[in-house]
Parts: sequence; structure tokens; C-alpha cells
Amino acid sequence: MLQLESAKWSFLLCLGVSILICSIIYLKDKPSYVPKPLHHTLRCHPFPENCNILPPTTPYTRWERTECQELNFNNPLNCSRIQSEHHFIMETLSKEEEDYPLAFIITIHKDLEMFVRLLRAIYAPHNVYCIHIDAKAQEDYRLSVERLVECFPNVFLASVSETVTYGGFSRLKADINCMEDLVRSPVKWRRVINLCGQDFPVQSNLEMVRYMQHEEWRDNNMTPGIKQPENMKYRTHIKHIEVKGDYVASLGQGHKKSPPPHNLEIYFGTAYYSLQRAFVEYVLTSSVAKDLLEWSKDTYSPDEHYWVTLNHVEDAPGSKVNGGWEGNIRAIKWKDQEGIAHQGCNGRYIRDICIYDVEDLHWIIEKNSMFANKFESTSFPEALDCLEQWHRHKVLQQALAPIQLSWQLATEVNISTATVTG
Repeated sequence: MLQLESAKWSFLLCLGVSILICSIIYLKDKPSYVPKPLHHTLRCHPFPENCNILPPTTPYTRWERTECQELNFNNPLNCSRIQSEHHFIMETLSKEEEDYPLAFIITIHKDLEMFVRLLRAIYAPHNVYCIHIDAKAQEDYRLSVERLVECFPNVFLASVSETVTYGGFSRLKADINCMEDLVRSPVKWRRVINLCGQDFPVQSNLEMVRYMQHEEWRDNNMTPGIKQPENMKYRTHIKHIEVKGDYVASLGQGHKKSPPPHNLEIYFGTAYYSLQRAFVEYVLTSSVAKDLLEWSKDTYSPDEHYWVTLNHVEDAPGSKVNGGWEGNIRAIKWKDQEGIAHQGCNGRYIRDICIYDVEDLHWIIEKNSMFANKFESTSFPEALDCLEQWHRHKVLQQALAPIQLSWQLATEVNISTATVTG
């Protein structure tokens, strides 16, 4: 009987110890549901060996990227640290640029790293920047952009966000929303340039200012395009419907549109532009522009006819009535232009547009457009690393202001030292 009682207590003791051990293990491994701060890392890998657009070094040195910082824009927000560690140039580099402030519209929806690198490449304290975040962008992405923008008094979010659809009226409306905000800005900007999150500059801010003040463009807007070709007329002759954030569909031949208002002749061109401030004010106030905007709501990809059509209206400020494809705004490798305008894409095509790799950079530089499109920080990060350093080195070489160390994205280091520290 005593043996039985002893065995029972031994069993209960073992059971209790087992439960205690299991509880400790469970509590240790139980997932935490406390929200974690958002962290994105700018990968600081070395420049690729085929990045041969960088300035030459000696046989004993090489270019090495400066330490890359985490993209952490949560509380507490230290703006001085963010500006310095992310290498923003916080001084105007020349009087020539200060006297010709620019406005930028940037529409984004993903890839925080790409956006930060684009913004720091084009940032100048005398310019102004309207950031349109797609209404369907992830919340953590939006919050990170919002926090970053807080650190720059001349950067702001669009007051109205659209759910942007590829080929839809919403893409055009995003630009209009930013224009309405920009004309209320205290910055007396002279021209506005629109960008997407996968653009990157080729020209420096100084070069853009000089290019837009060249005698060919001093009094004109840049909206490259031509009279609407036959194969593009379906876009504006047949009604389309936009399924917000998803796709745009034709309603078919039985749903033909009325003729354009004011007997306008429709043109076809790029969605990218460089517009005078007076032209923007015309877009926002003119009955011709407003009626064309309303008429364009059920067309396909209206941003590819709206700007260029208005820029052929004689009464529009800065219009170029006889203009064609002139205006070196974007370097783009279209798939259907392979063997004609370029010799192929070394990265990969998405929607018939090349996502650039390092081998494409020489072509981009030779084109010397204001910007190049498209880049991805995840697919071909080396191309962005290489072009970014080439661009920043050029910017600093042209600067008339004293250069600060934090503005440098790379330094020339001794190879033996780099090997030891790397």
C-alpha cells in the first residue's frame, strides 16, 4: 500500500514538472503580437566589376560605398540624422539653380528604397516636391514615406490620393491633384516635372535648369508627341471603363465617344513632361483644359494624350504647336524599338519596357536625357548603385558650394585597407 502511494506521488510530481517545463517552452516561443518597427535595409554591397562608368581610380585604390543605413523612419524621428546618414544635400549648390526653382511630382506605390534614393538624387532645398502615394499602397509603406517627408519643409504629400490604375484616368488625376497643391506652394517654382517611383536622374539639377533654359525650350513646354496615329485612335474613339486599382477595359465598338471638345485635334505622346508654371495654371483654370479633362475620363491612358494635346493649343502658355517628339525627357528602352533605337535590354522587359542592368548604363549616359526609366532596387540593384554614384559624383563636381562629407555616396579607398575593413 505504501509502495502504491509512493508511486502515485512520484507520478504526480513528474506530471507537474512536465507541465511546468512545457509552459516555460510555450511562453518562450510564443509569437509576439506587439507591432514591430518598420525596418528596410539599404544593402551596401560593393560596386560590380563591370561598373566602368565611375571616375577612374589608381591601381591601388577603388571606389567603396559609404556605410548604408537602415530605412527606419519611426519614432523618435531625428531629422538631422536622417538627412546626414541618408546623404541628402541640404544646401543649394549654385545661384543659377536657386534662381530657377523646379517643382517635381512623384507618384509612388512600392519600393521604399527606390523612392528614398530617387528623392535624395533630385533633392535641393530651393525646389518643391509633391509626393502622390497610391491609395492602395500598403499602410507601413505610406507611414514610412509620411515620416520621411516630415524632415523636409519643401516636400509634401498630395492632399488627395487616387487609387491608380495602369492606363486609367486615375493616373492623370494624380498629377492634376499635385498641380493643384503646387500652385498653392510658397515656392515660386518655374517648371514642373513628373516622375514615377522607378525613374532615376541622368542630368544633374544644374544641367536640367540649363537644358530647360536653352533657346529651344526657354519659352516652350516639353511634351514629346505627334498627331494621334491610326493604331492609337481606339483609345479615344471608344469608351473605356476603369476598374479602380485593377484594369481598364474597352466597352466595345457599340460605345463610341463623342468628338473632342472645342474641335481639338488629339495628339499622342509620352506621359512625361516639363511644363511652365503658366501652362499649369492654364490647365487648372481654362475651360478648354477642363472640358478635355472631363472628356478624357473614359479614354484609355489619357495621360498619353492630354498634355501633348493641350501643348498644341495655340492659346496655351508655352505651347509648341509645331512640336513633335523633341524634348529629351526620358531614356526608355521599348521592346519594339530593339535594333532601331537601342540594341536590346540587358535586364528584362516588363510591359515592353526595359528594367535596366549595369550593361545598359552606357546607353543611358549617351542619351543624356533628364531621367531614365525603369529601375528596380531588388531585381538589378547593381545598376542603381552604379548610376547613383556616377550621378552624385557629377553633381558634386559641378557644385559651387563647399562639399560636406555626408553628401558623398562613395569614397576612394586603398585596396589593402578596404580588404581588411570589408
